[in-house]
Amino acid sequence: PRHYARIVATSNFLLLMKASAPASGSQVSAYGEAAHPAGPTLMIAAVGVVFGDIGPSPLYAFKETMNPEHGVPFSPDSVLGLLSLIFWGLMFVVTLKYVVFVLRADHDGEGGILALQALARNAVAGPKTKPWVWNVIGMLGLVGAAMFYGDSLITPAISVLSAVEGLEVQAPVLQKAVLPITVIILIGLFAVQKKGTGVVGKVFGPVMLLWFLILAAAGLWQVLQQPQVLAALDPRRALGFLVEHRAQSLAVLGAVFLAFTGGDALYADMGHFGARPIRLAWLFIALPGLVLNYFGQGALVL
Repeated sequence: PRHYARIVATSNFLLLMKASAPASGSQVSAYGEAAHPAGPTLMIAAVGVVFGDIGPSPLYAFKETMNPEHGVPFSPDSVLGLLSLIFWGLMFVVTLKYVVFVLRADHDGEGGILALQALARNAVAGPKTKPWVWNVIGMLGLVGAAMFYGDSLITPAISVLSAVEGLEVQAPVLQKAVLPITVIILIGLFAVQKKGTGVVGKVFGPVMLLWFLILAAAGLWQVLQQPQVLAALDPRRALGFLVEHRAQSLAVLGAVFLAFTGGDALYADMGHFGARPIRLAWLFIALPGLVLNYFGQGALVL
């Protein structure tokens, strides 16, 4: 659903840019205001749009890393090793890669695969550029777009359905209602998102802010009871796990990667809010909530 919102909102954004382009050349958000400096309203709106995919990851990511089918023995060392992989993955893949580096690669304030393709074309453009170079860049853009559509297909099935399936834990009698409830939620999401990024941010910003606060509070409660789980902050736990479980590492890393799905939205949605609100929302809202909840799950398992 969030990808559908981008398609609609991008056209609105371009019309807005033509109608009220700022004199200084600063970015304009989907709200019609300068994206820099980032105010609290714009940052909370970014939370509602940008982190709607990576936010629900704690519902299934850590659970999947502990899947017995991976062949990893159930032990405190394994729990700490898996937590360390998730934590340092969030640090390197999302924080370092996207927040520090990729958000700098904007194309007239826009991000995403098409912006990267345009930047690549500009970088190699010249009278001596070979035709095959253009073909390679074009193919890379198509591959990226294909992955983009693939992500948009699995997001409703995994994120929304996984969330609703939680009802079965407390009320098994609701098992048959999970699928209808999921369909109703998705219809409601599409009904709101077709109105554009501005409306989505205003509606879902406070909701996602509350979600991350709940994640943080629930995780912190468990961490305080089992503070030894903080040993997973040591990167040697992650490296030791990979060395000790070489045969199972590939399958486990595939599950660990679920904790980062949706991180690409930080770059893809940059044109709606600007880089700074997204950076602040990640560093001060989304990242602490995710890390505390993953560690809380690990503490509960211990």
